[in-house]
Amino acid sequence: MATTAQLFEEPFDADEYIERLAWRTPGGGSKGGAEAFDPKRLLEEFENHIEELKQLDEKIQRRVEKLEHQCHREAKEFAHKVQDLQRSNQVAFQHFQELDEHISYVATKVCHLGDQLEGVNTPRQRAVEAQRLMTYFNEFLDGDLRSDVFNNPDKIKEAADIIQKLHLIAQELPFDRFADVKAKIASKYHDLERQLIQEFTAAQRRGEIGRMREVAAVLLHFKGYAHCVDVYIKQCQEGAYLRNDVFEDTAVLCQRVNKQVGEVFSSPETVMAKLIQNIFENKLQAHVKEKLDETRHSDVEQYLKNLYDLYTRTTALATKLTEFNLGSDKHTFLSKLIKSIFSSYLESYIDMEREYLRSRGAMILQRYYDSKNHQKRLIGTGSIQELKERIRQRTNLSLGPVIDTHGETFLSPELVVNLLQETRHAFERCHRLSDPSDLPKNAFSIFLLLVDHLCVEHIDYALEIGLSAIPSSDAKNANLYFLDVVQQANSIFHLFDKQFNDQLMPLISSSPKLAECLHKKKEVIEQMEVKLDTGIDRTINCMVGQMKHILTTEQKKTDFRPEDENNVMIQYTTSAGGACAEVHGWEKCGHSADGVGRSFPPAHPRAPTAVQLQLNGRHAGHLRCG
Repeated sequence: MATTAQLFEEPFDADEYIERLAWRTPGGGSKGGAEAFDPKRLLEEFENHIEELKQLDEKIQRRVEKLEHQCHREAKEFAHKVQDLQRSNQVAFQHFQELDEHISYVATKVCHLGDQLEGVNTPRQRAVEAQRLMTYFNEFLDGDLRSDVFNNPDKIKEAADIIQKLHLIAQELPFDRFADVKAKIASKYHDLERQLIQEFTAAQRRGEIGRMREVAAVLLHFKGYAHCVDVYIKQCQEGAYLRNDVFEDTAVLCQRVNKQVGEVFSSPETVMAKLIQNIFENKLQAHVKEKLDETRHSDVEQYLKNLYDLYTRTTALATKLTEFNLGSDKHTFLSKLIKSIFSSYLESYIDMEREYLRSRGAMILQRYYDSKNHQKRLIGTGSIQELKERIRQRTNLSLGPVIDTHGETFLSPELVVNLLQETRHAFERCHRLSDPSDLPKNAFSIFLLLVDHLCVEHIDYALEIGLSAIPSSDAKNANLYFLDVVQQANSIFHLFDKQFNDQLMPLISSSPKLAECLHKKKEVIEQMEVKLDTGIDRTINCMVGQMKHILTTEQKKTDFRPEDENNVMIQYTTSAGGACAEVHGWEKCGHSADGVGRSFPPAHPRAPTAVQLQLNGRHAGHLRCG
């Protein structure tokens, strides 16, 4: 059987099983071996093995039945155990519910008892406290403070608590019957308050943060708590302003105090805000007033510089202070403090700015013309001047006497730089000091002053002088003086346009004033272009007239008839040489109509057409011969 059991190894294969059984049987091999194949013996072995398998099957079946019976018995036993456990669990759950109800009942009773005890104890405590206060009140009524709490300096905290409560009680008593005792309680109240403030001050000087915190907590219920905060703020500032820079000292002071107030006071943001308010309303306001009042009427330029510097530094200080806890709306709080200091100065700022620019620009202009020993001419305005302009534009005629400028253009780069520099500073001050709603309007008023001083009083005046200095077309001595004026006016206008874009545009770009500024700028450009075109036309006509005069008066028909018939190669005539020499003289002066850099449109198209017409024909042929 053991041998048979070995044949049932996993994995089981019936064919292999038969082969292995035949191979183990002597004479049962299919190929033969030591013994010849014996079918009878093999059959006998198969029959015996079948009997063994039957016995093995019966044995296994009996074992299976036994195990099944045992499994059924154990399953029944386990089911009975589970039922017993369920019954036990149900009983335990019922007991737990009963216990929970009992605990809830007991807890309710305990809470009720606690409420009853509290209801009894609270009136008892109040009665004890009232009896204790009545005892101290009787001492004030008798005028003899016998209790140790009022005579022992170490118990000042307990005394402060008692006197604060007695002071509240005394407020409710009728004055006619208890005037004396109320006065005594009030006197003791103020005396203890004073002692606590003195103790707080002494602790602050010694740097005892813990004692300061204790005293501040006691004083919190007294009317003198605000005075305690004031004393703290005053003492914090002692020795804090030793340098000349009040803004830097303020920043350092607030940084140091901010760390301390959180450890001393129960509401540090209130104390910190009060400290900053005290600094702004005293130190900073006095500093600003001193700096500005001394120059407000004597030196407007320095006053405006000081105002800009002080306001800038104050706003920078306020930005630093926003990192501290000053309450929910600290930005509005700081803005109000700044406004309280500078409001009186900012209201009149733009008027002073305009007046300063007006006087400063006039002084710069006058100083320049004085340096040239030039008495500025009055340029006419109104309908007569407009009529002259129209006649001059249509005819290119000089409507006044020709002025000899001796080559002076009356345009100064230094003057322009000074005016633009002053205006740049004015725009910077305007941006900083103007209210956002008034900024475009104020910037536009500054721009108008710049236009008046630079474009009208300087460039336009120089163009008028330049036009007056251009000779007539029949003059014998032509010059290119006006082209110098064009070149310098062009350079100046480039600087003006740069400041317009860099300084003015950011201030007005999002306001209706932008259209007004652009319209004003366009109007100024058009006026200048008209005069420049007129001047260039007249200059070209003058040049052509002079060359025409030379060729007309000096050119002879016999100039082309050489004395020597054999020498017919004539380089140029005398008149043509004189005309070319004149042109060469203009070129030596560095003038070239093509070399004038211009931001304005080209000259009127009639000018080159006139040159072509004048040079066309015999005279042009003579110049070409030269």
